[in-house]
Amino acid sequence: MASLPRTQTFSLSSPSFEHEHEIPDRFTCEGADVSPALSWSGLPPGTRSLALIVDDPDAPDPAAPRRTWVHWVVHDIPASATELPEDAGARGLPSGARVGKNDWSKARYGGPCPPIGRHRYFFKLFALDRELGDLGQPTRTELETAMRGHVLGHAVLMGTYQRRSKP
Repeated sequence: MASLPRTQTFSLSSPSFEHEHEIPDRFTCEGADVSPALSWSGLPPGTRSLALIVDDPDAPDPAAPRRTWVHWVVHDIPASATELPEDAGARGLPSGARVGKNDWSKARYGGPCPPIGRHRYFFKLFALDRELGDLGQPTRTELETAMRGHVLGHAVLMGTYQRRSKP
């Protein structure tokens, strides 16, 4: 029997840090506070756009988390894109991509800056069956509402960070 072709798995990675490893200072409040480079492959068939949410479920203290803190919200990344460069906010997101508000109420990347302990940061990339269009500067919740029923798949990259200086 002939073997079936292998299907590619939707994956997200970064040349800046490995999955489940420490995020370098450069991408945090103790460094340049720029977004790390991200790349992906294996988009599900029918993908028309991508959405990215970066959050920290360990806020404010990993021993007693009370909320998930949102660091970056981006949507309408074209399906033809395969990466975001380091410092994508300054270097430019792919044409058509739109930035939402993080939990500092800013439409930009805000790097890890935990007040206590080692936190986990999840970079979540969603493959969508349509472009979402102009949502203004949506929060994570507003973006998730707009994505409902349109997610074809998702990929996750997780990094950790603990501040070296006291807040």
